[in-house]
Amino acid sequence: AQEKKIFMVQGPYPTIRRLLRARGWVERKLPSVGRQLEQHHPQHYPWPPAEEEEEEEDEQCDGDPNGIHDFMSHLVRDRLPNFIWTNYLDATDRRLLQQDHVVNHYARVDAFTTKEGLCLSLQNLPWIEQADPNTFFPRCYRLGTTDEREAFIEDFCLTAARSLLKLALEEAGGRPVGTEQLPSSTSRAGEYMALEPHLSPVHSTARPGSPLYPQLVEEALEVCEQHLGVLRHQDIDRSTPFPCRTCIDWDRFLQDYYRVAHEGAGLVLSRDQRKQCQNLLRCLAEQLPQLGMEGKLNIWILKPGAESQGRGKAAGNREHTEASHPGGVLPSLCSTGIVCTTRLEEVLQLARGCTAPSVQVGRWVVQKYVEQLLTIFGTKFDIRQWFVVTDWKPLTVWFYQDCYLRFCSRPFSLCCLERARHLCNVSVQKWYKMSPDQDPRVPPDKIWSSKQFQAHLARLGRVDAWHQVLVPGMKAAILNALRSAQDRVGFRKGSFELYGADFLVGEDCQPWLLEINSCPTMSPSSAVTRRLCANVQRDTLRLVLDRKDNPTCSIGAFELIYKE
Repeated sequence: AQEKKIFMVQGPYPTIRRLLRARGWVERKLPSVGRQLEQHHPQHYPWPPAEEEEEEEDEQCDGDPNGIHDFMSHLVRDRLPNFIWTNYLDATDRRLLQQDHVVNHYARVDAFTTKEGLCLSLQNLPWIEQADPNTFFPRCYRLGTTDEREAFIEDFCLTAARSLLKLALEEAGGRPVGTEQLPSSTSRAGEYMALEPHLSPVHSTARPGSPLYPQLVEEALEVCEQHLGVLRHQDIDRSTPFPCRTCIDWDRFLQDYYRVAHEGAGLVLSRDQRKQCQNLLRCLAEQLPQLGMEGKLNIWILKPGAESQGRGKAAGNREHTEASHPGGVLPSLCSTGIVCTTRLEEVLQLARGCTAPSVQVGRWVVQKYVEQLLTIFGTKFDIRQWFVVTDWKPLTVWFYQDCYLRFCSRPFSLCCLERARHLCNVSVQKWYKMSPDQDPRVPPDKIWSSKQFQAHLARLGRVDAWHQVLVPGMKAAILNALRSAQDRVGFRKGSFELYGADFLVGEDCQPWLLEINSCPTMSPSSAVTRRLCANVQRDTLRLVLDRKDNPTCSIGAFELIYKE
């Protein structure tokens, strides 16, 4: 019936407006979008969770030269809309949310659509499901919580010890089992290691005059052996919560590790120690799912816990090169959001002292950076993958079978931690021009379709990786994230929500979930996203509207992957 076909759109969604009008729906237009937003401040979010639009569109520019739609809107001005599509739920007048009306958001989804919420929810996953978040989500800590801050410090120290063993083996020519050789662009400038002459005939590669740290390998071995004992549950009678917390001077150990990892200092490694390193790393790999991806430079990424998609963006059109900083920190980024760093003291200092206006005190998360990742033409990329939840009780999830890749503007390098090389978000990369040293095969608009990626994998001899590793891995990660947060989401019959999950791809093609965005951007930044964004909006309406009247209708590229 016509009286059941009144809709309201708030935000830059011309495709939704056009598709609903084509179905015979009538729009009840908002009198003033700005006033609407001012009157309804978010209650469940301390910020609007919607992604920043790459290209703001005039939502009132709707192709109505004769004013017909304005006239129809005037006729239904006192009617409640039956379908509402908005940027975020709390911009909507609660009086409009009648029981049988369809709305494109649920309440309290910050339980998995913020970095802090996702971090907390996935910590609880093992209590809900027989699943280990460490197999798909880089380990993450909320720095505003004392216990988690201490756990991060412990993790940082243990990762430094493992990284030192990897560095020693790499320079000795014995790559640890279960790891891949990093591309040459990620090698440290001036990494050196010396072998004790009386223990091995191998020629020393140490730089003349470079400092040597003969005790470091032995200390790292001791720490890692004790940690392995903890992981194997051999520490039941131990009273020390952190392996070897007092047996070495950690402040001194970390300073020495920094000199080896980042400043070219040398090591001393015996043949016996080399075998110990190999065996120990092999055993640790069986206990630590992230040992391979964590690399050897102990890079961590500090993020505002209450934000998504790389916010805040770089101020102004930054086309210059950000200078590298000792230890890899870019202090100027403190006021704009995400920072990559290799030093413990800088993580803690930045979390305490950063003054980004959108960051509340104690709302930072720190996450292990994926150092061993798959690149395309020497460039970092990530995957934007859509999915829809149409019900939480029972949980019902639809996976979109088309997605796209987002490239960085500059070649990948772990020696230079600038945003243009490491943050793939369009809202970040739009501020950078392609660098002269970028591979010309990287698309100028920095976007690929999943079909192009599959063709690239086939050229690499990994033709089955997409369907056998990547897609199943992304589906499992999404479902685990949703199940971990299910009890905290505000459920409402008649609602649905389209989300955008972001994944990195490891060297072994395993996907690593980074974040899930509520209200992912639909503003096209390329020919690929113009087509895909239009398609996913079309298919979402088919799924949540057309399918109600015709259960056999086409739902496009959506696939039901879970229903409780």
